[in-house]
Amino acid sequence: MLSAMDTVVTLERRDDGIAIITLCNGKVNALSRAVTGQLAAIADELRNDPPKVVIVTGGDRIFAAGADISEFGGPEEAREVTVAIHTALDAIAALPRFVIAEVAGYALGGGCELAMACDYRVASTKAVFGQPEILLGIIPGGGGTQRLRELVGISRAKELCLTGRQVAADEALRIGLADEVIDHEALRDRVLELAGQIARGATVAQALTKQAIDEGADLSLADGLRREQDLFVEVFTSEDSQIGVQSFLEHGPGKAEFTGH
Repeated sequence: MLSAMDTVVTLERRDDGIAIITLCNGKVNALSRAVTGQLAAIADELRNDPPKVVIVTGGDRIFAAGADISEFGGPEEAREVTVAIHTALDAIAALPRFVIAEVAGYALGGGCELAMACDYRVASTKAVFGQPEILLGIIPGGGGTQRLRELVGISRAKELCLTGRQVAADEALRIGLADEVIDHEALRDRVLELAGQIARGATVAQALTKQAIDEGADLSLADGLRREQDLFVEVFTSEDSQIGVQSFLEHGPGKAEFTGH
């Protein structure tokens, strides 16, 4: 039994602007109410005081298993569980920064849903993804039916959710569930390399780019294009836009040193 003081999710803020969220809830990293509560609180902290980039990771063998089945019960308990998971994962997805999932091992059920709530998934060759809820006679309750559909398409999402089949890293890459697959021993180095590249970029422009893409997904093409126009105008209020344009005119592309403002 977890006490109120037990830490099951940690946050490390590095000097280079990278924030690392780590799930550490025992061997299987189940998304218990304690985990989702702490994950939501950390997301709230990062929204109010954003780093430059965020990494979400878990265990070396298990990124994160599904919800804590011991907390299941009837419909009322089910609503509490699904609301808690959605609240935490939606908060991660809504962070105004690039969020990278570092998936070293099994990402099943809620773990797969957490990875899909991130902007980009870098997986180890040992990673395994899946939505096995159907094998318990239930359905995904943390966004799996929706985010999986967006990533792999309707037919594949139905096949994976209705069979509960687990997907190895190479297939996950092929169908779009993973964005990169890296040798297990080199996973952290690659994730930090990518995060460092993002952290050195124009933070304001990155946030507005993510906003344009995410908001546009729920709009018609015409409305999405209009939203892009508005955000294009907004980005020119940033210090980085002036630095970037002037640097290009004086030194060519790729030479700007941005402030993040």
